[in-house]
Amino acid sequence: MKLSFASVLAYTLAAEAHCIFQKVSINAKDSGSLTGLRAPNNNNPVQDVNSNNMICGAPGSSSQTVLSVAPGDRIGAWWQHVIGGAQFAGDPDNPIAKSHKGPVMAYLAKVDNAASAGTNSGLKWFKIWEDAFDTSSRKWGVDNMISNNGWTYFNFPTCIAPGQYLLRMETIALHSAKTQGGAQFYQSCAQINVSGSGSFTAGSTVSFPGAYKANDPSILINIYGPTGSPDNGGKPYTAPGPAPITC
Repeated sequence: MKLSFASVLAYTLAAEAHCIFQKVSINAKDSGSLTGLRAPNNNNPVQDVNSNNMICGAPGSSSQTVLSVAPGDRIGAWWQHVIGGAQFAGDPDNPIAKSHKGPVMAYLAKVDNAASAGTNSGLKWFKIWEDAFDTSSRKWGVDNMISNNGWTYFNFPTCIAPGQYLLRMETIALHSAKTQGGAQFYQSCAQINVSGSGSFTAGSTVSFPGAYKANDPSILINIYGPTGSPDNGGKPYTAPGPAPITC
C-alpha cells in the first residue's frame, strides 16, 4: 500500500505531548494540510535556542504554494498533536498537552520569493502578533489555542507593505523551563504574498537563531506559583523577542 506524504509523517511521529503548526486559514477559508507551509516532519520541540531549527522548525515538508493575504485578513494557524490532527481517537494531548503552558506568537520576514527563499540566509524578522499570558484570567496563549481546537487567530496588520514574506508561527511550552534548556519551541513557516498598499517596513528586526538567549527571563522561568499552579503566580509575563509592531 502506498501512503501519502502526510500519512507517512503521521505514522512516524513520536507519542509525545507535542504539536505542529500545519494549516492556515484566511478569512475562515481553510488552505489545506501543509499547503504553503514549511513544517517539521515530527512533533518534537527545538530546545537549543542557537539551533537553525529555531527558524522554521526541523527540515521536513515543503510546498511551492504561496498563500495570498490582504491587509486586515483574519489569519488562522492550526496546531495539532500530529500531522492531520489527533494521534488516535480521544487523544488527550491534542492539539497539545494541557500542561504545556506558554505563549503563541507570529513573526514576518520579507523575502523575494516565498516558495524558494532559503531560511538560513540572514532573514530579518519582526513580530506582528502574540498571545502570551493574561493576568486576569491566568490563561496562556496555549490555553486559548486548546480552547479553539488548535486554532489561533489574529488580524493581519493593515500597514504591511505588499510583497512576499515568510510567516513564522511559534508556540513555546514552559512547563519545564525552570531548568536551562527546558523550554520547548515549536515553529513552522507559511509562505505568503501580501497585497494592498501598506508602507510599513521594519526599522528593527531580529534573527533566528539569535533573537532568544537560553537565560532570557521569559525562557528560563518557573511558571509555577506558590500553590503549584502554572499561573506564573499571577505576575505579568513578557514573551521573548521584540514587541509586536503597531500600525
